[in-house]
Amino acid sequence: MLFNKVSVLDVLPDQDRQIKAKVQSLVPDYVLTASEEDLIASLVDEFTLDVPVLDEAGIQVDYGEHQIDVSRDPMRFIPDRNRPFHVAGTRVTFAIPFKGDANLLEVQPQNFTYSLGRSNAEIVRGEIHITYAGANLNAEGAKRQFEDEMRLIKQNLQNLKVAIDRHNTGLEQQIRLQIQQRKNKLLADAHLAAAIGFPIRRRDGVPATYAVPVKRRRPRIERPPTPAGPFQPEPVLAMEEYEDILAIIRNMVRVMEQSPKAFEKMGEEDLRTHFLVQLNGQYEGRATGETFNFQGKTDILIRDEGRNVFIAECKFWAGEKQFSETIDQLLSYLSWRDTKAAALIFNRNLSFTEVLRKIEESTPKHPNYKRTVGKPDESSYRYVFHQPNDKNRELILTVLAFDVPTARHRPTGEEA
Repeated sequence: MLFNKVSVLDVLPDQDRQIKAKVQSLVPDYVLTASEEDLIASLVDEFTLDVPVLDEAGIQVDYGEHQIDVSRDPMRFIPDRNRPFHVAGTRVTFAIPFKGDANLLEVQPQNFTYSLGRSNAEIVRGEIHITYAGANLNAEGAKRQFEDEMRLIKQNLQNLKVAIDRHNTGLEQQIRLQIQQRKNKLLADAHLAAAIGFPIRRRDGVPATYAVPVKRRRPRIERPPTPAGPFQPEPVLAMEEYEDILAIIRNMVRVMEQSPKAFEKMGEEDLRTHFLVQLNGQYEGRATGETFNFQGKTDILIRDEGRNVFIAECKFWAGEKQFSETIDQLLSYLSWRDTKAAALIFNRNLSFTEVLRKIEESTPKHPNYKRTVGKPDESSYRYVFHQPNDKNRELILTVLAFDVPTARHRPTGEEA
């Protein structure tokens, strides 16, 4: 009989125990260095229960002769009922294809509907085989019995699905919590250091027109806790400092919009220089342009105490192919320890709406793309990419698109 081997009330708690055991069995260095999101996704996939779905359109019938034991038939004269007595009969087998975990066909749902037991059910290579046999079997009777059995199977699958779906829905939160608890435990056990930061100095007199905030800043570096073993985390730029750098860049664009005539003929190098002026005004001369880094030169680089903390590449929009190559170029500049970068895309003389649409559509097609994590504003996109040679090493890439002023965009007679 189907749905009769083990109760779902035993299966689901056992799944929870298996998840916990799996997380605890992971090698500590792997837990600390693997991409947390990827690890969670893989475990969710591993422990998601897949309730079978019947393919009723694919049902087929097989039939044949079958020897029927009638030794217990009281309507027949049998000389010795202690031994089998066979007569020629007929067998009809209904094959029901299904997709899903065959093991769940043996799990009894909480609300279980019992079969009448007039058939023999068997699971064979992605199909449920239901067989009826008898000395006087007829087509109408076999079909009626099969329809009754199908109704019971579908009802039990639906009841099972209610409990399984509830389990699956909570999997990600459950696994995420256990991964984070394990990671925190590993870090605490190793007595790892807390994050460190650089002091922020005030500087008076920075023009508010050009950059916000007006305080003189040094990028704060946060060092993830360091284990005693092989796991060696590198310093990373604090997220709030990353946002401040991007805010300075955005604010410079507002200056361009307010004074279009001054910028309408500038190329990539001239525009980059203006960004560098503002960044150096806030970050104590640590922003440089065309600096050698890893495999090439990057347009904007902020370093602190010999460490790269921010890398950006500037390009005028020239189509999706060039945009993909810009990302390739930016990734080639990043060493294994660089975790935050930006692509500044300038648009001139093209439909800005169309450029934004193409950025949004083409970025997920890049081979190093992992996921989209937000849209800071209407012309900015935040993504997670992985390092070209290490899928576990993730970096944040923000794409900022700007519509650069041109003479034809400026109202007639405007001089500023």
